[in-house]
Amino acid sequence: MSGRPGVRAVRPAVRLTVAVVLLAVVSGCGLTSGSPMVDDVEPGTVGQGKPLEGASLTVTSKEFTEQLILGAIMGIAFQAAGAEVVDRTGIQGSVGSREAVVKGEADAGFEYTGTAWITYQGNSRPIPDPREQWLAVRDADAKNGVTWLEPSRLNNTYALAMNQANYERYRTRTLSEVAELSTSDPGAVTLCVEGEFANRADGLPGMEKAYGMDIPAGDVTQMDTGIIYTQTAKGACAYGEVFTTDGRIKSMNLVVMEDDKKFFPNYNAAPTVNSKTLKKWPAIAEVLAPVTEKLDNNVAQTLNARVDVDGEDPHQVALDWMVAEGFVKEG
Repeated sequence: MSGRPGVRAVRPAVRLTVAVVLLAVVSGCGLTSGSPMVDDVEPGTVGQGKPLEGASLTVTSKEFTEQLILGAIMGIAFQAAGAEVVDRTGIQGSVGSREAVVKGEADAGFEYTGTAWITYQGNSRPIPDPREQWLAVRDADAKNGVTWLEPSRLNNTYALAMNQANYERYRTRTLSEVAELSTSDPGAVTLCVEGEFANRADGLPGMEKAYGMDIPAGDVTQMDTGIIYTQTAKGACAYGEVFTTDGRIKSMNLVVMEDDKKFFPNYNAAPTVNSKTLKKWPAIAEVLAPVTEKLDNNVAQTLNARVDVDGEDPHQVALDWMVAEGFVKEG
């Protein structure tokens, strides 16, 4: 699969200063040996009193930009709180980082509620309310030895977006208005989408059904994720499939359509912690809580853009943000 948080392939950026790309596969899940995080950080508004002093914690993430940033944010918070941190971020695919936390080969990582509910826990219907979705995932994972901490407002889900010129022309702001346009001016609604989105029940077919759209196949062009953004920005298609936290939305000044019927699943990012680790080091929850609370789509778009658009290192981007927000201080 490609195209969902945790499984899509966005141009990976690699932390070159300390972490290295590690190719050995362990237990078939993609987990590899890690490298120490060696940021010279002290407590700011998080980690005061260093409640994780003496802990050795392994942080994991998937391989795409947003996950690399979130993994670094978590590791930096742990370091400020006194822990020694092993960096095992950048594991290819969703299952590897997930299984690392389940098996205790890693202690914690940010995960998405929708990915867990649908991909890991095998449900076909998402829960529309984001809080209820998180609660359902939390309760289901308790028996798997994984504890979900409070979620962020960062919701990396599907959306349709258009460039400014097409927005000035059609003035749609919601998917219901796109559906109305597809009826009143059928040729106006042309789409650029990934092949997976074109065929998934929680992608184009389901969206068309939920909103009463009937877009001719000839008006739907399938292409790779990165090309969708550039083609949408150029106006090659009126609407492009995007991810709501992607930095290219902001950098290309795209207008995102509101999912006013709440069709697309919620993919809120939340810290997941191996339950045995959390029992031993309960302060993990209080260390991460204010950081998670600050994360939303605007923050994610800004940080992701620094990597995917400006070419910066994701770990440095994470550190800059943690310092700028006052969560940590550089030593």
